Amino acid sequence: MNISNYEEAILNCRFCFMCRHLSAIGNVRFTEVDTPRVRAAMLYGLRTGTNSFDDEDFVDALYRQDLSACCVHHCVNHFDENGLALAARADVVEAGKAPEAVKALAAELAATSSWKASGKGDLAWFEDDTTASDRSAVAAAKKLFAAAKVAPKTITGGCIGKALKVLGFLPEAKAAAEKFAAFLAAEGVKTLVVSNPAAYDALTRDYADFGVKLPCKVLHISQWILQAKFTFAKKAGPVHPLADDFLRNYDGVDAPEKLLKALKAECLPFGTNDEETYNCGEGAVVLDRLHPELVEALAKYVAARADDPERDTLAVASVYVKRALAKAGLRAVTLEELAAKCL
Repeated sequence: MNISNYEEAILNCRFCFMCRHLSAIGNVRFTEVDTPRVRAAMLYGLRTGTNSFDDEDFVDALYRQDLSACCVHHCVNHFDENGLALAARADVVEAGKAPEAVKALAAELAATSSWKASGKGDLAWFEDDTTASDRSAVAAAKKLFAAAKVAPKTITGGCIGKALKVLGFLPEAKAAAEKFAAFLAAEGVKTLVVSNPAAYDALTRDYADFGVKLPCKVLHISQWILQAKFTFAKKAGPVHPLADDFLRNYDGVDAPEKLLKALKAECLPFGTNDEETYNCGEGAVVLDRLHPELVEALAKYVAARADDPERDTLAVASVYVKRALAKAGLRAVTLEELAAKCL
């Protein structure tokens, strides 16, 4: 089983309460089953034969997880409970026990794995479906490219494998990754800029895990903005930065913090601690498709911690997060929007 690769997490996390407060779903459902300790204990039970994927409640708990990776990022021993949860989902799928809603969503995602390119040159920007849903973020990215006097090739299209991997459909995820890598090679892309942190994580980590070689360098847009060496005419002003699940916890990318410094932003603290995720299930990628009610609850949890919800500006790296927070009445701007306003 895939979970056999996470023996340390199974044996250690099942007895540990230290990161209980970092389980976003546990914090809004108030249930022990939605904490890392109990998930690890249930998976230990799977290994010993006292638990089974025939238990629908057990499987549902695995697909409720926010997958922020806060727990592994802040664990003193870095036991990978997040990787364990992803491996468990893959085992569920391999066992033929995936919920019908999950199977239907995976089939829908796999069917969207095709892309188009417009423009010329070997610099490209991936306007993924999530980013494309926000006209303001798209306009900001285009304004930045224009200010840098570059005209990147724009790539649009669907699933590049990330969401399929998150759902546990590993062969389908690898097939999408191979297809996208071949598309980039055929387009002659040498540098690919991405706005969606989930896409960045897929291209820089998942593809390597799949053994899929990319023909290009991948930059998150915050990294590209820093490399472009803009001279910003305005200051960003006071903002509350929300650390991104993928960029901070998965990939260790500090470009958002460096960019905010370059924008001379007055970075104000948010919430009760800087360890929690306030990204409404961003790490789970399609949690808003499977459990919109949980994403709504997560957004309300964030709103309850805002000092002035109507006036505070929350700086985020993902349109997914901006969209979820907006539904709770919060003002969120993406990094590219903030940078474009400072030109």
